[in-house]
Amino acid sequence: MDWQLLGISFLTVFMAELGDKSQIAAIALSGGSRSPRGVFCGSVVALLLASLLGAIAGEGAAQVLPASLLKAIAAIGFILMALTILWPHSEEGRRGEE
Repeated sequence: MDWQLLGISFLTVFMAELGDKSQIAAIALSGGSRSPRGVFCGSVVALLLASLLGAIAGEGAAQVLPASLLKAIAAIGFILMALTILWPHSEEGRRGEE
């Protein structure tokens, strides 16, 4: 097993998940339930399944596309997400200016 890759993957996903909508949903669910352990277990299984699907999709894409193209696609995707977050949509921007 590549321990460095394991550590980088853990840190990347851990930092990405802090404060995101999944964590907020888990907080809301556990606050309103009698079984926070059930919410924890459900959240863990959901994150594991989502990560498994992502890893399988990534492996499949790596079989078809070169690594440099995959990195470029990922970079463009992150840039587009950042731009979407930073600049409000035209309709929302107009409402905020009024």
